[in-house]
Amino acid sequence: KSFLLLGTLLCALAMLLGGCGGGDKKADAPKGGDKELTVYTARSESLNNAVIQNFEKDTGIKVNVVVAGTGEVVKRVASEKANPLGDILWAGSEAMLASKKDLFQEYVSPEDKNMMPEFRNTTKFFTPAFSDPTVMIVNTDMTKDMKIEGFADLLNPALKGKIAFGDPVNSSSAFQSLVVMLYDMGNGEPFSEGAWNYVDKFLAQLQGKMSNSSSQVYKGVAGGEYAVGLTWEDPAASLVKSGAHVKVVFPKEGALYAPQSVQIIKNCKHPENAKKFIDYMLSEKIQNLVGTTLTVRPLRQGAKLADYMTPADKIKIAPKFDEKWVSENKDKFTKMFTEHLEKSM
Repeated sequence: KSFLLLGTLLCALAMLLGGCGGGDKKADAPKGGDKELTVYTARSESLNNAVIQNFEKDTGIKVNVVVAGTGEVVKRVASEKANPLGDILWAGSEAMLASKKDLFQEYVSPEDKNMMPEFRNTTKFFTPAFSDPTVMIVNTDMTKDMKIEGFADLLNPALKGKIAFGDPVNSSSAFQSLVVMLYDMGNGEPFSEGAWNYVDKFLAQLQGKMSNSSSQVYKGVAGGEYAVGLTWEDPAASLVKSGAHVKVVFPKEGALYAPQSVQIIKNCKHPENAKKFIDYMLSEKIQNLVGTTLTVRPLRQGAKLADYMTPADKIKIAPKFDEKWVSENKDKFTKMFTEHLEKSM
């Protein structure tokens, strides 16, 4: 009896402390069940705010935001592969990330059917959300009456040392700019001799100066450090909208209208919230909001576009561009660029 009494007392004590028999164990809650999400993003502050703040308001899910350059956030996801701390990577595109597909999990949003046919998620890993065409940002004070309409004009001796360009190996915008440069100057053949001859001449114009991040390109031009830079439309058009002495130039040889994608990180802690975030980003509400108030292009069919944005029919597209082929050959692009860069030093 004494043993029975002792056992009863010990069990009662354990129950008070939360043990001894099927209590409610929060540690066993379904993965992703709490109202939280961590987003790694390389997108602009205005785009981050428009999407994330409205998502928090409409869903009640608290978003932890980590902002850095594309190369940095991708490296962070890779370094955390064994124990992901992020749920969403909002950076890059299929062309930039295809070789790192093992870092992400499959998901096709129910909203995918409402996107423009050419911008649907055919990979199951990379969800096109918005498009940010490649452009040139030009400082109007420094260039005055100088003609800058396309890549050929960047070889003007007066621009030597005054062109801002990032590292295509780590910067998504610089990689896209390199690709469109090669397509345009190679007449649709990016690995042609003519295309890389142009790259050699362009690198000579840089005089060894390369920006460490995407933001340094457009900030450097707006600040008067450089006369022209190769970047995306979003930050450049935002600077125009804010009154900076810059203008946006779509290269007359052709711009790259590639989609920027969003990905769910494999084995993330909040997968269901991550899916909700992607669904929300593709929703009619957010696609219209972004298209009419910001400087990013929505990819949903019938989405509205602000009148201060260059109409799509006024933008010439780079000849023969193939996103899938570019993604499959990304390493070849960056390897050849590195070789030509070293040769130019």
